[in-house]
Amino acid sequence: MSNATATSHSLRAVPGFKSPHPGIQIGTYISADASDEELQFMQQLGVGWAMLIPADLSQHTAAHYKQFKERFSRYEIQLYRVANHSVHNVEEITLNLPGRDQKIEEFCTFIRNLGAAGIHYNTYAHMGNGIWSTGQSSGRGGVTARTLDIRNARGDWKGKKFSGELTHGRPYSEEEIWENYEYFIRKVVPVAEEAGVYIGIHPDDPPVY
Repeated sequence: MSNATATSHSLRAVPGFKSPHPGIQIGTYISADASDEELQFMQQLGVGWAMLIPADLSQHTAAHYKQFKERFSRYEIQLYRVANHSVHNVEEITLNLPGRDQKIEEFCTFIRNLGAAGIHYNTYAHMGNGIWSTGQSSGRGGVTARTLDIRNARGDWKGKKFSGELTHGRPYSEEEIWENYEYFIRKVVPVAEEAGVYIGIHPDDPPVY
């Protein structure tokens, strides 16, 4: 999408980005393997924003992000976020498990790559045992959605399964979780500020205490 429009509007929900029009913005997930026809179809639907989901870890570089960004822009789609599941829902960070510092440094490298590619936003989820659900249900137009009955829910993240009340063998206090978050964010904020990347914090999904 050209930034040379006569009028631009800063986005409230995604800091650092501008749209040529105010109001509701239409966005979607886009696979790294999306075809030109799929991107053209999104353009025809008026999709102006995309979150990229690279399945290949080797694509998590500033050079690849720039390539995706340039490709999407040819279809008037702005790349506003890259999903990096390796540094999202990280139990080592959330629960202070072995490997925490290595994961934080991996996250910082990811933020630097985003900044170098001109992508100014990332969502981080401070969650330690995956995304919980009971299964799938069918909604409007046949769309599928997750459902939750906390009595028999299970967690899942990158193929790792979680269940029961103590997924990591012991209780973790609210104070402890906040301390782990503080340790993480104090190391990350200087990197994000230098890279020019805003970070949104994702709460528990689903929002159960």
